[in-house]
Amino acid sequence: MKRSRINQIIRETEALLKAHQILLPPFFGWTKEEWAQKGEECQEIRDNRLGWDITDFGCGDFDKIGLTALTLRNGNQGNAALYPKPYAEKLLVAREGQVTPMHFHWYKMEDIINRGGGILEMQLYHATEDGKPDTARDVEIVSDGVKLTLPAGSILALSPGQSVTYTQRLYHAFWGKKGSGDVIVGEVSMCNDDDTDNCFLEAPGRFPRIEEDTEPYRLLCKEYPSAAAGKE
Repeated sequence: MKRSRINQIIRETEALLKAHQILLPPFFGWTKEEWAQKGEECQEIRDNRLGWDITDFGCGDFDKIGLTALTLRNGNQGNAALYPKPYAEKLLVAREGQVTPMHFHWYKMEDIINRGGGILEMQLYHATEDGKPDTARDVEIVSDGVKLTLPAGSILALSPGQSVTYTQRLYHAFWGKKGSGDVIVGEVSMCNDDDTDNCFLEAPGRFPRIEEDTEPYRLLCKEYPSAAAGKE
């Protein structure tokens, strides 16, 4: 992805959230220059990758296959002694017709909530023992406290205000329904670890390759500099 496109996506996301009166923590607005002055007091943001996460999943076509994720809070599976939070929270923007590709999580259980905008559609499968989508087994899920049983591969639609729980090893792909607009999605989950906890069916990778054609408007969550010397 070009840096200029990432900058554009972030600006568009800021405008979308502002239109829905959704406010973000201060670190989402820090510039590259401001980050260079931040010390150890901001280490939790660095270590737990809070902030902006824009990805095309290595596919090279963000508008078709991609996701905008904003991590507001997160614990750390690898360092629970220092970061004991057992939970995470994200905002996601699923654009109209833009697919987050089929994957499941080994560890994380999460609630996916349509917070506003269009209709969120998703396709669901349980995973087989060898990690493939189980096309024979019905999908058993809970949506807003109601148990549902759906045929494998069914499309579930969530209108604003509705939610669903993804359990471990539940394959899911989701997108904003065409004709309904972009969707602001809430994610409330166990700790998030995008290095080890994702099992994608086909996507080349979790993070994009970036072409630096301009300066970053905001740093992404994997780009923060080390703590400035002398800062606490």
